[in-house]
Amino acid sequence: MKVSTFIFLAVVFLVISSSAQSTRFVRVEGGTMMRDRKPYTFVGTNYWYGSLLGLEKDRRRGIGRLRSELDFLKANGITNLRLMAGAEGSGLLNGIVRVGPSLQPENGRFDESVLKGLDIILDEMSRRKMTAVIFFSNNWEWSGGFQQYLIWNKVISDDWREKKPDWDQLRDIVSQFYSCEPCMKGYEEQVRLVVNRTNGINGRKYVDDPTIMAWELANEPRPMRPAADERYKQWISRTAKLIKSLDRNHMVTTGHEGWIGTQSIELFEEAHAFPEIDYLTIHIWPKNWAWFADKKLAEEFSKAKATTEKYIAENLAVARRLNKPLVIEEFGLPRDGQSFSPTAPTTLRDDYFRTVFSYIGRDGIAGANFWAFGGKARPRTGQLFWKSGDEYMGDPPMEEQGLYTVFDSDASTWKVIRAAGRTAR
Repeated sequence: MKVSTFIFLAVVFLVISSSAQSTRFVRVEGGTMMRDRKPYTFVGTNYWYGSLLGLEKDRRRGIGRLRSELDFLKANGITNLRLMAGAEGSGLLNGIVRVGPSLQPENGRFDESVLKGLDIILDEMSRRKMTAVIFFSNNWEWSGGFQQYLIWNKVISDDWREKKPDWDQLRDIVSQFYSCEPCMKGYEEQVRLVVNRTNGINGRKYVDDPTIMAWELANEPRPMRPAADERYKQWISRTAKLIKSLDRNHMVTTGHEGWIGTQSIELFEEAHAFPEIDYLTIHIWPKNWAWFADKKLAEEFSKAKATTEKYIAENLAVARRLNKPLVIEEFGLPRDGQSFSPTAPTTLRDDYFRTVFSYIGRDGIAGANFWAFGGKARPRTGQLFWKSGDEYMGDPPMEEQGLYTVFDSDASTWKVIRAAGRTAR
């Protein structure tokens, strides 16, 4: 064989190999999510604590539970999981014990051993052909998030570790993150650490792992105050550009709730117009947003469902104007009678889930992730809130345990989920 022919064939092989590799990643083409040259849609769940399970010393509570739950999820049609990259700080924040162990226990000091938990779940997910969305930080207190950076940089007082702010105080506090340069730089250090990581289980660089569907700026980042709107948009653009500079293979999104999170549909659109933001997200919380009166879920269920469909339509119109896909990545509803007991029926929740799942694959809606999977964990009898040492479930520490969690025993709900999974690709 002539050298020139050999070189030509080698180049062709490399081009074909590169093309085949690139199709394994979920990408956006013409306003549609694509994988392996086919439209990609999914039924998913929020499993934020999944990256912590592999760190448990008790294998039954840790890797054993993780593998069993992943098998259960895949068998029931779930192919996408939303995970937490890592918590910031430790102990109380706003009087609530945050989740952990912490990836960044002190300002600028990282415990990289904590990322072994993320390595484990990504490796296990790759074996089951599942995909992950990974969020880097949090607007809320339960994993440290933006408030922790503000405390570290003395923008707000240490007192807020134990004090519980009211809503206006919280808005005043968190809105300062977007004008705190050292806070944003500290956040970016954590982003770089995670994105640049090589998986210690399988040796695969995160940037080369198609198990990761997307990186997410934070869980529900809000400007919180109109005075922070412009800086908020700048932060979104800045952070998305940083992630894309580190990783050209994966999509980037915000982790947004929809226009309710910005209190302006115009700002919601502007925040997602940046070319580095690949798709839009919305979250839907009928109880939290008072779409039905407290303790009147049954009486006002039709109203809550109609408001949900209107909210999806409003945010979907933004996505279509931007020619980007939309994911309904959080939605939840209490059990009948607003009970926290795993034995209480889920008649209304099942109806609600069926409605939301029906949007998957319609008009650029790529997927829906319910909040949240609780697997084998159960609330402790007579104990309303999570305490250190309890097993994690879907409800984070500041919420009543069992409020929104879908347990592995919720047979009627899993019937709805399986039916949705059969229609997703």
